[in-house]
Amino acid sequence: MEQALIYLVPALGLVGLLIMAIKSAWVTKQPTGDENMVELAGYIADGAMAFLKAEWKVLSYFAVIAAIVLAWSGTLVPTSSPVIAISFLIGAFLSALAGYIGMKIATKANVRTTQAARTSLKHALKVSFTGGSVMGLGVAGLAVLGLGSLFIVFYQLYVVSVGAGVNGIEMEKALEVLAGFSLGAESIALFARVGGGIYTKAADVGADLVGKVEAGIPEDDVRNPATIADNVGDNVGDVAGMGADLFGSYVATILATMVLGREIVSVDNFGGIAPILLPMVLAGLGIIFSIMGMAFVTIKDDKGDVQKALNMGNWSSIVFTGVASFFIVKYMLPETLSIRGYEFTNMDVFYAIILGLVVGTLMSIITEYYTAMGKRPVLSIIKQSATGHATNIIGGLAVGMESTVLPILVLAGGIYGAYEFAGLYGVAIAAAGMMATTAMQLAIDAFGPIADNAGGIAEMSQLPEEVRGRTDILDAVGNTTAATGKGFAIASAALTSLALFAAFVGIAGIDAIDIYKADVLAGLFVGGMIPFIFSSLAIAAVGRAAMDMVNEVRRQFREIPGIMEYKAKPEYEKCVEISTKASIREMIAPGAIALISPILVGFAFGPEVLGGMLAGVTVSGVLMGMFQSNAGGAWDNAKKSFEKGVEINGEIYYKKSEPHKASVTGDTVGDPFKDTSGPSMNILIKLMSIVALVIAPHISEKPHGAAEAGVINKEVKKEIKMVDGKEVVEETVTITKN
Repeated sequence: MEQALIYLVPALGLVGLLIMAIKSAWVTKQPTGDENMVELAGYIADGAMAFLKAEWKVLSYFAVIAAIVLAWSGTLVPTSSPVIAISFLIGAFLSALAGYIGMKIATKANVRTTQAARTSLKHALKVSFTGGSVMGLGVAGLAVLGLGSLFIVFYQLYVVSVGAGVNGIEMEKALEVLAGFSLGAESIALFARVGGGIYTKAADVGADLVGKVEAGIPEDDVRNPATIADNVGDNVGDVAGMGADLFGSYVATILATMVLGREIVSVDNFGGIAPILLPMVLAGLGIIFSIMGMAFVTIKDDKGDVQKALNMGNWSSIVFTGVASFFIVKYMLPETLSIRGYEFTNMDVFYAIILGLVVGTLMSIITEYYTAMGKRPVLSIIKQSATGHATNIIGGLAVGMESTVLPILVLAGGIYGAYEFAGLYGVAIAAAGMMATTAMQLAIDAFGPIADNAGGIAEMSQLPEEVRGRTDILDAVGNTTAATGKGFAIASAALTSLALFAAFVGIAGIDAIDIYKADVLAGLFVGGMIPFIFSSLAIAAVGRAAMDMVNEVRRQFREIPGIMEYKAKPEYEKCVEISTKASIREMIAPGAIALISPILVGFAFGPEVLGGMLAGVTVSGVLMGMFQSNAGGAWDNAKKSFEKGVEINGEIYYKKSEPHKASVTGDTVGDPFKDTSGPSMNILIKLMSIVALVIAPHISEKPHGAAEAGVINKEVKKEIKMVDGKEVVEETVTITKN
């Protein structure tokens, strides 16, 4: 039974990749439109590939150096191995591949969505969402396949081959080596997210400031030299960066739950491995339920509610996962379990999973409220735009800060409730439950940038107004889904970081983090500061790159005659080059902070001070992530509201009005908030926790040589008897504590 279930996990990953290939082939077969549209889409695709190649070149150097260091460190303690370097490289490669798959399909789906919008909104939604589905299934499929396959190898290599128990030091070693996979995934995700975020916002801000504000031309006007770079940015930041981001989140969540599952003594039909297998099985089945949910995303005609269709798909996949988890938990887990002295039942685990799904859903609903058009927060920013640029900024900042209250209360309630149900394992499995439908969440998220690009191509190709009207509907919904996706990601990051933190405490051999100690309190404050300096570096990078972009766009308007009259073609490649070089250069410093600071603090001051720092960075990072992402999303939709006209004090205002100009300023300020520093927060807090987990055996305050002190060992004796002509298996379980 154990063997069958353990091989089911990577098999489910392969199913996801197979469906992905089918959907990708369908998108590719859709018509691409006229020659002009194809040419513009080609510029975008070429620019995106140029960026990825430049980024991969830099990251390959980092990956090789990091792998060498990890291989050396694996020889220093008995609970690690040089094989961790291979695990790291596989994680890094699959994370980059996940981003590439997303970007490749997005650059194909954008122009096909534009062409589909010439016929109907229904078809445009189908093409754009199917493109997003390819990315969602690619990320989830690769994560489940990679993690599931590596676990099988390491479990056989370090545990089964030596006849060791599930709860001992051998399994700890297997999971420590597997942590290298997560470290590789999150490392690449951080650089991809930050680098992509700097790229897209440098181009966006540059295009907005000169094109819309100074020249008075539309957002995606073909005359604007930065408009191609802006559309490229949507793909490298919001698609490739986001794909790598959620790939890392997905893997980290599962890993954290597995590490804590090792501490649970489970008398089950799977050799005691059920608590470790459960998060992987949930993730694998989540892919199937996401595929089922995708079938619900459709509308009847041009008057159909796109947001409602996406919500229907999302909620159905969540309901499927919730119902199935009951049967999975009852089937896999024994009646009673315990972790670190906390006793719970298999039904408590089910309740924790449901709580995770509820928390994820509530986070999305709350984020949608604070960022969607027509809701109070966005309307308040619109109203304050009437009195100028400054009041617009004040309004957006206030909305962003207010938007942290309800999510944090939901998150706190989720953490408390999950712990009450099943201790620290409950918190981890709640996060795993939340992340089970990642394929669906990412499909909804990736749909936004595809729709945005489609609108850009429609504008640049000067297609009829009705086409741009349909793409604008998709784009506005995409802004909201992007914001809700970021809310979901930061919530999962908070739960995952807590689970990783608990796993770190166990491996590092410390009982508690005592903030009465001066050094621990100092670590807490330093951790709280890191998201601020990280955000500062990311936002400043966008500002510097945007200045270069603005100067280049102004130069072209000045030196190339005939651009404004459509007689000359702008030098798009110059702007693409500026964004590419800036993003590659500027992503290094924020990435170094995330990777190096836990290592320095851990080795210099010990695990308890490092624990204090992790607590500080988690709390501060979650708040910063929510504040920035929601403020940026609200500013963006406040600006977009003017396209259809808004009423302020009884008067209707449209594009190019003074309040609209104020809203453009707000959107420009919000751009690096929502697409660069905000979404990077969730990777920052997870990456630092994973680095801490990887170095934990090296800074541990307990010996790792023989059997671990305080670890429970279990011996199961099975005896087969004949009773009334039938075979009956009797088990005798002997539990000892070292």
